[in-house]
Amino acid sequence: MTVNQKTTTTAQGITPIESRAAISLASIFSLRMLGLFLILPVFALYAEELVGVTPVLVGLAIGAYGLTQALLQIPFGMLSDRIGRKPVIIGGLLIFALGSVVAAQADTIWGVIIGRAIQGSGAIAAAVMALAADLTQEHNRIKVMAVIGMSIGAAFALSLILGPIINVWIGVKGIFWLTAVLALIGVVIAVFLVPDPKKSVFHRDTEPVPSQFARVLANPDLLRLNLGILVLHMCLTAVFLVLPLALRDTAGLESADHWKIYFPVLMLSVVFMIPFVVVAESRRKMKRVFLLSIALMAVAQLAFYAFFQSLWGVAFALLLYFTAFNVLEATLPSLVAKMAPVESKGTAMGVYSTSQFGGAFLGGLTGGWIHNHFGLAAVFLFAAAAISIWLLVASGMPEPKYLNSHLLRIGTIDAAQARELEARLLALDGVGEAVVVADEETAYLKIDPKLIDMAALDEFSDARG
Repeated sequence: MTVNQKTTTTAQGITPIESRAAISLASIFSLRMLGLFLILPVFALYAEELVGVTPVLVGLAIGAYGLTQALLQIPFGMLSDRIGRKPVIIGGLLIFALGSVVAAQADTIWGVIIGRAIQGSGAIAAAVMALAADLTQEHNRIKVMAVIGMSIGAAFALSLILGPIINVWIGVKGIFWLTAVLALIGVVIAVFLVPDPKKSVFHRDTEPVPSQFARVLANPDLLRLNLGILVLHMCLTAVFLVLPLALRDTAGLESADHWKIYFPVLMLSVVFMIPFVVVAESRRKMKRVFLLSIALMAVAQLAFYAFFQSLWGVAFALLLYFTAFNVLEATLPSLVAKMAPVESKGTAMGVYSTSQFGGAFLGGLTGGWIHNHFGLAAVFLFAAAAISIWLLVASGMPEPKYLNSHLLRIGTIDAAQARELEARLLALDGVGEAVVVADEETAYLKIDPKLIDMAALDEFSDARG
């Protein structure tokens, strides 16, 4: 196979198999995330009824899933390379269902903590992403990943709205039982609706490479972003330890009506975040928008502290908070992809996800401890301080290069041809980085979409892709 065969694959749209993969895998992911987060807006209120409860243990119960998820998601992803994607996904969903049943039957706070830890042990995120890569062509992969990413955001928003409503009907125990049912529905989807890949291969754009961990962990730009997602989810968990209590006990809103605050605030925050994301990406002002959003989040925490006794004050603070949160959730993964070395993107995203779940655990533990020793309002001050430190650290990051990841299937070539192809790709206008991995028959690129000639780039691709 020569290295200059032309392909027309980039002109093709998404295939029916890819559409089916995107919808079914997004459904699995969103059902699992919905189950995890449905208790977020109501658990602090429910936990008052449990035996042995303290604010610290309430925080541990909410954040326990983050610890086991952080520890196991990369190993489970690697396991899926050995035994297959679907067995890991199905096994993870069954473990998640088991944890939900344990939590549903618990009458003590420690029982819920154990159940939540088991839930997190069903860490299927890496395996789902790897299966998505198996089922998609390189030029359509970003679209499928975007569908999965949007489903996660939608599940989180729905959980805040539906949690208080469902709690009125079936209570938190019922929510845990519902979560188990959702996990089993995910198993059915995995067995009957998710397509079977023709073959499972390693994808370094979506999976971690063990030899790349040291490089990724030593990269200061990636470390800033990992700190960012850790702080973002640490503060999210800490805030929702006390926000339901503030709404009920100081702002005077019954728990059954909390959704009436969350729903309009979330809808407005999505509207407000869109201009920020457009300016960040299309006008290439990512750093400014990023830093502004972190600052806005710090202001939101101070607003919570100042106005938590007022319903309108909490609503205002929530609007600031979720607008900033939505922007940061959208821009952080984009920044990781832009700043990671092209051959280390999957590794960088794996470390990033581990940091995210670790942040959820730390937020529960730290937020609960602060609530126990210093009171409800102090949690907001802690979050404001943590976000301010993040802002200081993030201010030192460079302006990112506005390059998109791009993969080329290059067929069977030897090492000498791989070096030659790499040099020729780097010589093209608009190619910022290029690494050719002969063993994987793939060229990993970062390209400037405003400069690249896609027809010229396609000349280097294997038509079999």
